[in-house]
Amino acid sequence: MIRWRKGTVETIRREWPGAVELAVSIDGDGAHRALAYPALVGRPEPGDTVLLNTTALAMGLGTGGYAMVIAIPDRLPPDPSGPGHLVKARYTPLQATVLGADEQDSPHHETLREADSLDGMPVIVADLHSALPPILAGLLAARPGTRVAYVMPDGGALPAWFSMSIAQLKDAGALAATVTVGQAFGGDLEAVTVHTGLLAARHVLDAEVVVLAQGPGNLGTGTRWGFSGVSAGEAINAAGVLGGRPIGSLRVSEGDKRERHLGVSHHSLTAYGRVALSPAEIVVPELGGEFGTRVAAQAATLGERHTLVPVGVEGLEDVLRRYEKDWGVRMSTMGRRLDGDLAYFLTAAAAGRHCAAAASSGV
Repeated sequence: MIRWRKGTVETIRREWPGAVELAVSIDGDGAHRALAYPALVGRPEPGDTVLLNTTALAMGLGTGGYAMVIAIPDRLPPDPSGPGHLVKARYTPLQATVLGADEQDSPHHETLREADSLDGMPVIVADLHSALPPILAGLLAARPGTRVAYVMPDGGALPAWFSMSIAQLKDAGALAATVTVGQAFGGDLEAVTVHTGLLAARHVLDAEVVVLAQGPGNLGTGTRWGFSGVSAGEAINAAGVLGGRPIGSLRVSEGDKRERHLGVSHHSLTAYGRVALSPAEIVVPELGGEFGTRVAAQAATLGERHTLVPVGVEGLEDVLRRYEKDWGVRMSTMGRRLDGDLAYFLTAAAAGRHCAAAASSGV
């Protein structure tokens, strides 16, 4: 289950809030990329001996193909101090204690204790983490200054620190804060469930809009139900039952070589069509041509339960390219950039564009 290795830190390659990327010499296997989370294991320095989990590296995972630093055995970090009773990554060797916004010792406990409504706040739900930047681009281009929080459930990466995009979007002012829920951790706020995470975003962070999508590294098996994005349907239900305004962003691809993801992905059709029981606004991009006709026909199957909202994509490619440059955020999904799968990014940006109108309406 775990491939254990010992290595020596050669250099620090780069770092961003919560994470340090290293070049590590692994005994008998040469130099490789490694990733450490200083809050969990301390800060590695060149020359340190490190214990590594090389499972993802050996599997060649595109998103998470790092050797992960488990410990710096000769220089352990100090014991944690301060409040916090939520244990995340529970009963794993790296279980961590955090302060939950909803727990009794939190200064926000009284705010959340009886909180029960999102007051009509729009909640944009997407399957993949890579949808976050284009959704924000479409939203902020149409409604600059909108205060947006990102709620990250535990379907992909558990540490929010793994996402360089989160750090870059916050640094650029595009994202106000992150709430990590379930077993995920490392956000500006921690919460036990998606429900309290949404409520914390609204009532503690004063978010006007929430984007909810799993962290990097989603899991899929090619079966109808065996994919972590099923949680997108559950998120629609949570937003609906809390009196929010659920908005579904479709996962659309023209560049994926897998038939099940061409056009509207089966992930979206299952999550929104079978799992989401609460009505939502499903944004259907007006992509044009034969491919756009295919997307519209596939999305039409969701119309029995949800409201389908056609949204034009004119001008959005320029918006995406401008924000990619201005924010320093790489628009990429499954290794494909803007030119490799423009339809994916236009679809996510269209959800943001529609949400801008929804937020402006004050509903």
